[in-house]
Amino acid sequence: MSETLLYKIFRPKEWQNFREVGVFAGSAHDLRDGYIHLSGGAQLARTLAKHFAQDASVIVAEIDAPRLNGALRWEPAADGTLFPHLYAPLRMDALVRAVRHVRGTAGWQAAEAVAP
Repeated sequence: MSETLLYKIFRPKEWQNFREVGVFAGSAHDLRDGYIHLSGGAQLARTLAKHFAQDASVIVAEIDAPRLNGALRWEPAADGTLFPHLYAPLRMDALVRAVRHVRGTAGWQAAEAVAP
């Protein structure tokens, strides 16, 4: 499977740390699993609903997959759906853009672009 644009969802503190350091080793969930969880475009809404339902806001970073230097693998989730997993730290220079999303009564909505 191949997609040029992939997505990583950050909680605000994770995003702040990533911006300060320039490299993201992973969330607690990522570190536990041994890779950074990413989503393809068609998977983004599902990931937000399943793993970020209790969050009020998140930052969705758009990643240029070719910049991941071969550390990307598409692997099956429990239901067999293939998801992109990054087996290396995520570098800031792999990002295309980032957008803050807020959760409201109608679900997740893009609120504003943020600087990567």
